[in-house]
Parts: sequence; C-alpha cells; structure tokens
Amino acid sequence: MKWRILGLETHDAYFNMALDEAISESVREGASLPTIRFYNWEPNAVSIGYFQSIRDEVNLEVCRELGVDCIRRWTGGGAVYHDFDGEITYSVIAPASIFPKNIIESYGLICGWLVRSLESLGIKAEFRPINDILVNGKKISGSAQTRRGGILLQHGTLLYGLDLEKMFSLLNVNRQKINDKMIKSARERVTCILMNRDIDKKDVYEALVNAFTEGKDYEFCTSSIDERKRARELAHEKYRSDEWMYLR
Repeated sequence: MKWRILGLETHDAYFNMALDEAISESVREGASLPTIRFYNWEPNAVSIGYFQSIRDEVNLEVCRELGVDCIRRWTGGGAVYHDFDGEITYSVIAPASIFPKNIIESYGLICGWLVRSLESLGIKAEFRPINDILVNGKKISGSAQTRRGGILLQHGTLLYGLDLEKMFSLLNVNRQKINDKMIKSARERVTCILMNRDIDKKDVYEALVNAFTEGKDYEFCTSSIDERKRARELAHEKYRSDEWMYLR
C-alpha cells in the first residue's frame, strides 16, 4: 500500500484540526492515499479532548492575554499545550482495516514509529499503554485516536522543549498554586528532547520522517486543493464556532 507524506507545515489550531478531518473524508472517499502529516501550531494553542469542557480545563482569560488559540479536538484525551518551538505534531490517517482491531495494539504500532525515531537520535524510549511514550520513566509524547467511518485518525505530539510555567498558566490551575514544588513535580513526570540531548529541531523532524516511512512505499505530496478548501470550511464553520468550542 502506498502512503502520502505531507512534510512539516505550520498552521493555526483551527486549520490544523480541520485539515485532519478533511483528509479523513478524502481518504474515506478514495480520493487520497493514506496520509502521514507533520505540523506545527502558530499561534501557540491549547487543545482539549472531545469529551472535555473547555471552561473546566482552560484558563481562557490567560489564553486571550497571551494570544494563545483554544480548540476542541476531534479525538479524546486530555488538554494539551502546543508550543511552536516546543513540539512537533504528527497525524496518521488511513483505513482502520490496515491496523490491529485492538486499540492498544494499534497505538503500539504507530507509537513504535515514534520510539524508533527517538532511538535513532540516541534517546532510549518505550511505549507505555495506552498511548504514551516514556524516556527514563518520564512522558515525552502523548497521542489520541479515533475511528470513524472506517478511517483511523491518530495524532500526537513529541515534546522538543518544555515551558512548564507557561503551560500551567494556560490550563486551569490556580495561578497561586504554580509554585516551585508543582514545577519540580511536573519535571519528575514529563521530559523533552532538549532535556536528554542537544539536537536541532530539524534533525528531530528528519528522524521522525525516517521512522514513519521505514518499510513503506510512499511519496511526498501536499494536501489537495479540495482538502484545503474543505479544511477552510471546517475551520470557519465548525472549529472556530462557539457551538463546537462549548459543546460540553
């Protein structure tokens, strides 16, 4: 089976999530090859899982002050801070039939590509079910997955840098509680590339591409005109709407 690889792009939160959905529709209709894409977020953003309440999870006032976008994802999981300088995000969009039916096994398959990319950089990593990658017992990557209409979408982040104080200020943690003890506790549970090796972000991206394409027949492409048109529609009509944002 042939794959389409969409190289690293930068979009705002609404277009990023809308493009995942537009590509899912296109792959389902047979108009596009199964797709792997890599992307950054600009402006920085906080995304919440489909089942979460944005009022409960996100400090909307601080996000507005700092110009940080807020968005509800199509997938489940928890609130995530997406920093342009601090991460690379990936999406895998393909027929669900090519993956194991068991959710943990399918996570393990795709997360295995992340593990291999880290190991190629000299960072020993392991998959921790359901959907985390750990380095020395600390989380460096989390992913979320959904299967709809016969299509599997899994997307996730790989942490390159880490600004815990900013992250905590954007999530619904009382600002008075953001103290040295909380930061220290978080540092004991979360890590990033730069805490393990001094590697340029470009090299991390290349390692991801190599690991995700290993053993596959693939071609580098761009998203189609129709996909981008549909993504702009979804970004405007769905992902930016209060109805979607305050769904729960």
